Amino acid sequence: MKPTKPASEMSVKELASYIDQSVLKPEFTKEDIKRYTQEGIDFGCRTICINPASLEIVAPMVAGTDTDICVVCDFPFGLSTTASKVHQAEEYLDHYDILDLDIVANYGRLRSGDLDFVTKDIAAVVDVCHGKGTNVKVIIETDSLTPDQIVDGTECAIKAKADFIKTSTGFFTGGKSDGATSQVIALLLKTAAGRIKVKGAGAIRTREHFLELIDMGIDRMGVGFRSTPTVLGIADKA
Repeated sequence: MKPTKPASEMSVKELASYIDQSVLKPEFTKEDIKRYTQEGIDFGCRTICINPASLEIVAPMVAGTDTDICVVCDFPFGLSTTASKVHQAEEYLDHYDILDLDIVANYGRLRSGDLDFVTKDIAAVVDVCHGKGTNVKVIIETDSLTPDQIVDGTECAIKAKADFIKTSTGFFTGGKSDGATSQVIALLLKTAAGRIKVKGAGAIRTREHFLELIDMGIDRMGVGFRSTPTVLGIADKA
């Protein structure tokens, strides 16, 4: 959604509300997870984006703050069966208060043109999440797709009644790693046409790019823990 004022005029708090701070690296120790979660809370990020195994660590930390949890599901490949994805979502939501769940679409099937499968796969998880009041963001790994396939993936997410379409996992190794380029976000926003929110993730590392995407009308961004102070303009203070 287009902001009511230029991003360059927004406060740090306003800018931080666009950020899901990524704390997803599989090699992170418990202390790493705690450190970068606390930094995200201190910055005022909208959520901390974490792996399911980190829920027991992060949930007590965000309790009572303005920062919520975003948990990834079937991450980063999206290749579990639909039943398995549903079970994963149920397990997380039965035990924790989660604002957002980021599910990875089966983008191999999307590339195959099997759009009905992709839609039903997403919809099964959406049904579980919406029953618990949790938003669903659908990652389609845009670096693996053609522009037409990006459009198709967005339409699948809309038909499945998801809340957000999202670009990338940040862990794609099968080709380019351009992430949330201005061109890809423009295509997502055009296709979404207000029917679904847009989250960009991957390669959002400069303040200029971050502000540009806000001005374009992006709704949320996944930003790596190292880049959050930079995009917020407080790197020297962090």
